[in-house]
Amino acid sequence: MRYGAHLPLIDFEGQGWAPGTLSSYAATARRLGYGCITANDHLVFQRPWLDGIVALSAVVEASGDLALATSVALPVVRGPVALAKAAAALDVISGGRLVLGVGPGSSARDYEAAGVRFDERWPRFEESIRVLRAGLTDGAQVTGRFYPAGPVLRPPPTQPDGPPIWIASWGSDAGLRRVARLGDGWVASAYNTTPARVADARVKLAAALEQRGRTGSRFPCALATMWTYVTDDGRLGRRRLAELAAMLNRPVEQLDGRVLVGPAERCAALLRRYAEVGVDWIFIWPLADAEVQLARFMSEVVPLARR
Repeated sequence: MRYGAHLPLIDFEGQGWAPGTLSSYAATARRLGYGCITANDHLVFQRPWLDGIVALSAVVEASGDLALATSVALPVVRGPVALAKAAAALDVISGGRLVLGVGPGSSARDYEAAGVRFDERWPRFEESIRVLRAGLTDGAQVTGRFYPAGPVLRPPPTQPDGPPIWIASWGSDAGLRRVARLGDGWVASAYNTTPARVADARVKLAAALEQRGRTGSRFPCALATMWTYVTDDGRLGRRRLAELAAMLNRPVEQLDGRVLVGPAERCAALLRRYAEVGVDWIFIWPLADAEVQLARFMSEVVPLARR
């Protein structure tokens, strides 16, 4: 199992972002042995949120040879042609390091801000993936119900077949069939699942892939939004978890045990369970003290998870 570091896009504590914050974070992740820098998408949120595509572009140099991933971007909200154009540019300037994770998004506020009907998100999303692929390759252009046929974009991505497109799903049967039908990988959401659910989903996904003549053994699975705060201070850990629950509007009891908040051994135990069920990547997202947490995770949690 490999680890990615989610950029600190949310202003959790009202301190904003000093110039160089993102570059320093990416350089630290590279030095510590992370394999990927990730960012995801919201137009509006309960807290200030930096744009994910712009943030990834800002760390191209500092991230060295690490992969860059959206986990996930919202093609329906952004518009699939506009997202394809941005993705192609990011792939070019990074030397072909982009993984384009996409999802429909679960926030009606994002759709309202973009002027798109929330109840149309699922059919729009499926069509948008086809438009994305067409825009990122020289393949046949797509004309559908929601989007006209777009142009082949120039410059093309550095990767010959375009960046791999990983599809987000919380693990429903319909979502997993969509992943198998349209994706090059699956992005699950850590705080919306458990190791047991991922294990069940992997079986269903493998069957759906087999029906399409594809193999599940080479189909990557990534776990995003793995909120992280490694601490031996029980009071501080409970406070961080309560703050997260309030931000996400979830019960504390629902999040406890699903995210990496607490002592290193407890966090490592959760990682081991995910490794056992076949998760290939986990993208951690520090809740505070971002670079310190990157270091604590790698030095304290990962060695325990490997035992």
